[in-house]
Amino acid sequence: MAVRRGFTLSLPLLMIACATTAPEEPQYQEREAGADHACDASGLQGHIGHTATVRSGAILLELSGARVLRWVPPRTAVTMDYRPDRLTVSYDDDMVITRISCG
Repeated sequence: MAVRRGFTLSLPLLMIACATTAPEEPQYQEREAGADHACDASGLQGHIGHTATVRSGAILLELSGARVLRWVPPRTAVTMDYRPDRLTVSYDDDMVITRISCG
């Protein structure tokens, strides 16, 4: 029985060509503990509609004054406990920010 070399050599190339890279999902972020770090999201509402990325999260965290950033992916349940030092950012399936709030 003969082995087809062309198929064997092209299979790894085919597998590489089909590989896709998933968008980088934002992660939980936290700044160093220190001062009050009370969250203020009032000046952040203009960021709704922007893309949710690690970089945009760091910017929102800095602008809000919060210590903790909580990302909320679509269709995800989150705790309702209130934390004055936490910024919560929700995004949709397209990684677009849909809601920004404190707590």
